[in-house]
Amino acid sequence: MDITRKLVAEFIGTFWLVLGGCGSAVLAAALPDIGIGYAGVALAFGLTVLTGAYAFGHISGAHFNPAVTFGIYTAGRMPFSEVIPYWVAQVAGGIVAGAVLYSIASGNAGFDASAGFASNGYAEHSPQGYTMEAALICEIVMTFMFLLVILGSTSPRAPVGFAPLAIGLALTLIHLISIPVTNTSVNPARSTGVAIFQGGWAISQLWLFWVAPLIGGGVAGLVNRWLANEPLVPLQSKM
Repeated sequence: MDITRKLVAEFIGTFWLVLGGCGSAVLAAALPDIGIGYAGVALAFGLTVLTGAYAFGHISGAHFNPAVTFGIYTAGRMPFSEVIPYWVAQVAGGIVAGAVLYSIASGNAGFDASAGFASNGYAEHSPQGYTMEAALICEIVMTFMFLLVILGSTSPRAPVGFAPLAIGLALTLIHLISIPVTNTSVNPARSTGVAIFQGGWAISQLWLFWVAPLIGGGVAGLVNRWLANEPLVPLQSKM
């Protein structure tokens, strides 16, 4: 598959993930009496990555996340020459999704992006007031486990065709655990795509939601490379 098609797939897939996941948080989570709450948002993120992986996994590997791309690189499953282009496509997809969501949400007279806009945060901007240290640990560990599930479910020894289910369920579980801590990132593109529209504290705290997921993803790739001890296989060949 040529790189242009891969990058378009990553752009669209990340767009879908941010629009579906953050859209559920902004538009549906807090509605009185009928809001979907934390559990609904967690499921929405899982469903977007599951459906996106089935739609685009055979083209690009369905990373939709710079931390996933970095973990796949450190696991030895993709060349470094593709890492930065993937990141650019993913961040662009996240920002365009944020713009579309902003346009939709602005149709409500009470909408105020500065109130949060599904942004990730810590300390006073954590949903339940968790510290920066707690947020850092949470994001590193959750991304680490997410990458181990991704790399394990796409192993040559894993059943073919079931990887998106495992990955989608893992992301749902991660959100169920960590929404109260950071509003759950584990994905720098997802964080960036809404932070720039929040326009204040979300931008100043964005560094953590790049650094922590990249550390977690990168370490997971190295651990999996040793743990699996198997022939390397491109991610898209197992979706």
